[in-house]
Amino acid sequence: MHCVRLLHLLLEDNMSIVHVEGLRKIFGQGDLAVEALKDVSFSVEPGELMALLGPSGSGKSTLLLCISLIQEPSSGRITMNGRKIYDNGWTGIDVRRFRRENIGFIFQAHNLIPFLNARDNIAIAMEINGVHWKVARKRALELLDYLDLSNRATALPTILSGGEQQRVAIGRALANSPSIIFADEPTASLDTMRGTRVMELLKRIASEQQTAVITVTHDIRMIEGFDSLYHIVDGRLVIDDKINH
Repeated sequence: MHCVRLLHLLLEDNMSIVHVEGLRKIFGQGDLAVEALKDVSFSVEPGELMALLGPSGSGKSTLLLCISLIQEPSSGRITMNGRKIYDNGWTGIDVRRFRRENIGFIFQAHNLIPFLNARDNIAIAMEINGVHWKVARKRALELLDYLDLSNRATALPTILSGGEQQRVAIGRALANSPSIIFADEPTASLDTMRGTRVMELLKRIASEQQTAVITVTHDIRMIEGFDSLYHIVDGRLVIDDKINH
């Protein structure tokens, strides 16, 4: 039985973009210790759109920070793109570089640089990774066209609508062709129409580019069409059988 389980995990690691096993996060020590994540395990495959739902304080933001390699877990294992990143401690990999080259981020607040236009807000993500500015700008224009924003390339964030700003932020997340995108409440500040458009875009990206998209949200309006849905309850991950088969 142990050998069968081990074989299953090995196969799952090989197929998954993200594989998390037994993840725990504890804040504080002794009597003041709080276990924010409790034995969390899941996998996400290429092209999968996954939603994490839960009330404030449930642990979903902590989980996002841990699996996006921003915050160090207390124990467990994280494998991405077939590389073991965390195994009860960082595995010696350059975490910042891995994050820049493999992961895209989309936040509730668009976090666009106010004095850069839409094109340059996307291009700068590539330039930080060492891409020549001419190549970065060309790629940025291609992404703006993909996002139906080619006519807004020279617009500053202040004259873009909320939905347009979020699409520029998505372009920035796609700039380095990541295999994983983490989206933290990407529709919370948008009305239903603009939020729906953003979620349709994320679904399209997942399908067409085989990018794994992990979305943390309170917004139950936007979960239709997700491939997998998990609820976080008191630090534990609970699968929603109505959507996961």
